[in-house]
Amino acid sequence: MGESSDSVKEKKDRTASQNGKPKIAYFSMEIGIDEHIPTYSGGLGILAGDTLKSCADLNVPIIGITLLSEHGYFYQKIDREGNQIELPINFNINDFLTLLPSKTSVTIEDRTVHIRIWNYLVKGVSGYIVPVFFLDANLEENSEYDREITKHLYGGDNKYRLAQEIVLGIGGVRAIQALGYKTIDKYHMNEGHAALGTLELFSKLKNIEKVREQCVFTTHTPVAAGHDQFNLSMAKSMLGEILPEPILREVTFENKLNMTRLALFFSHYVNGVAKKHGEVSQLMFPGYTIDSITNGVHTPTWVSEPFQRLFDKHMLGWRSDPYILRAAFSIDKTEVWDAHMEAKKNLIDFVNSRYNVGMDYDNFTIGFARRQTPYKRPDLIISDPDRLMQIAEKVGAIQIIYAGKAHPEDGLGKETIKRIFDTMKTMHGKVKIAYIHNYDISIGKMMTAGVDLWLNTPRRPREASGTSGMKAAHNGVPQFSTLDGWWLEGCIENITGWAIGPEKTEEEESDDDIDRNDLYSKLESWIIPKFYNDRDNWIRTMRSCIAINASFFNTNRMIQQYVLNAYFI
Repeated sequence: MGESSDSVKEKKDRTASQNGKPKIAYFSMEIGIDEHIPTYSGGLGILAGDTLKSCADLNVPIIGITLLSEHGYFYQKIDREGNQIELPINFNINDFLTLLPSKTSVTIEDRTVHIRIWNYLVKGVSGYIVPVFFLDANLEENSEYDREITKHLYGGDNKYRLAQEIVLGIGGVRAIQALGYKTIDKYHMNEGHAALGTLELFSKLKNIEKVREQCVFTTHTPVAAGHDQFNLSMAKSMLGEILPEPILREVTFENKLNMTRLALFFSHYVNGVAKKHGEVSQLMFPGYTIDSITNGVHTPTWVSEPFQRLFDKHMLGWRSDPYILRAAFSIDKTEVWDAHMEAKKNLIDFVNSRYNVGMDYDNFTIGFARRQTPYKRPDLIISDPDRLMQIAEKVGAIQIIYAGKAHPEDGLGKETIKRIFDTMKTMHGKVKIAYIHNYDISIGKMMTAGVDLWLNTPRRPREASGTSGMKAAHNGVPQFSTLDGWWLEGCIENITGWAIGPEKTEEEESDDDIDRNDLYSKLESWIIPKFYNDRDNWIRTMRSCIAINASFFNTNRMIQQYVLNAYFI
């Protein structure tokens, strides 16, 4: 005899949340919650995963909503000439996610698209559970086209992307209802991809102010071209009557439905992800009040095993309260260096075994890993190979480890990877360079812990925040970066790292020549000599990274600010 509908409902609710009634729903197109679940492409997804982990640690009553992205972003292979090859990721869903009995649907171009829901439970340090729900349109009752909607993260054309955002936003709100949640107070949109969810709320509440009371929006993009927008005629065709005519003037720009404007219009609280980014966003959208909450990273996730043991020995409680890392100043320098060298050997062994480059444990090693795109200037450090080789010969050996994917449609990003490979050949081993393929969470953990210096070279003011340098700081690795994003707040020159470019110029666009000369000059005169000739002070800088930056730039602090400023719980 089958179960009664009531008992199925009870089991469903029990599976969905172990903690009673959630008050916040957090929407993100990508969530990097587990290194074995490839539903992320980079910083946005990793931030979302770190956010939900800290919510679990802090007992914040929240649920996560995202797309399944069954084939992930893509698996990256690079041939000997530096050509990026994109392959689908083969991911066995059942090994990591639980299929729930609840289903929902959306309408796309007058077609009903059915959606099933998978679940992943994030367990906090005290056992509190935050559920993450993955929306999946790969059902037999859907058309072949519709079955593909949730397979490829950021794949396809504009029509495909809009279909994905319909599933995430409208489908996400409906999934919450299908799961039996009736007490959601806040809908948090992590970037504009989920903005269509506001239309679903408006269709039910019929009141703009009531929707605004429930919506929070975090924008991550300081470049106008980075904000999703769709031709209005296509949007009307795909969305149908749920797109209300009276608000079109507020949410369109140049006859396109703009997802950022839609999210802004329906949100009572909006924030950028660093102080400077909040200012840039305010200038971009002067009709709205835009606050800032600087990003962080999830401390227990990004502290490497050698430093976990070190912190456990000297600073009990750091996992639940990263502010305790302020006490890192008191740790013996020899212990800090020993932990670093253990992490560094893990990285160097991995690179040497995979790429046969013969890197040395004791040589100064620079790390650069992020999305490969021109504004991040990944080739700035190797743009004058002769000068870089002269510095290495004069001051001390240099090793560089790269990683990162270019978007499949970013031809210039792909060309940048090719230039890095071309430069490797011209160095003739005088500066050893390796490029790790298929950058992911596990490689990110290894690199941010194992290099001696973390390099970041975005062209101002295009870096909204950046979080990789925060991960490095958690492992005592100083950052060398353009004064943009979080580094405007985290850089104390020669104490937590170094700035690239002249001081007090964050209002100006970066100048490649000026930044290149400053980068080489500081490497030659300050950074590399300090590493090789003044190890005592180098380790003092490492401790400052942990005590000053890691203790603040973490998602526990960030979530506390969201709770106070945006959620009001």
